[in-house]
Amino acid sequence: MTARAPDGERVTIEGPAGPLEALLEMPPGPSPGRYAVICHPHPLFGGTMQNKVVYTLARAVRELGCAALRFNFRGVGRSAGAYDNAVGETEDAQAVAAWGAARFPGAELWSLGFSFGSFVAYGLALREGATRLVTVAPPVQRFDFSTLPVPTCPWLVVQGDADELVNHDAVVGWTRRLVPAPQVALLPGVDHFFHGRLTELRAVVQEFLQK
Repeated sequence: MTARAPDGERVTIEGPAGPLEALLEMPPGPSPGRYAVICHPHPLFGGTMQNKVVYTLARAVRELGCAALRFNFRGVGRSAGAYDNAVGETEDAQAVAAWGAARFPGAELWSLGFSFGSFVAYGLALREGATRLVTVAPPVQRFDFSTLPVPTCPWLVVQGDADELVNHDAVVGWTRRLVPAPQVALLPGVDHFFHGRLTELRAVVQEFLQK
């Protein structure tokens, strides 16, 4: 089921715990050869697909000619179900990716996420063979990324050194132990929600994705 919305096409995607509320935003021009699944922050702390960092990531990919799929995890907004500690949420992301693959046959998958959503995006990239991965403020102290294999696709980690929720030293230390190592953008003076720095975030992400 779909509906046209001022900011894109509102879509209902069947997920493992029931319907998922999603928003498809298309770039101008012909059908894109890539689509991005973008995962929002923690559902129990107000995270939704309308988060401004998530919106910024969606805008970044659209401006590069990539379709953007934002969605609400189970139990958020109109999405059915209840919080499942990133396990069910990763399955939600897989359902969204599968919908995108059916909508855009043969297109590449890009996986992006912010905070909690970066852990989900990481898992999605591994399970579905994403060709690009972007993790913004990955919460390495709350979720154990080390239990998962290291992605082999091009991967960007974006982290502010004034993040009040995610320790930037822990993030940098974690990335240095990885083989192959991701590209790391450590932004000085940036807090967790990138207040006043969203334009910089968009530029950093676009520079990486254009390579």
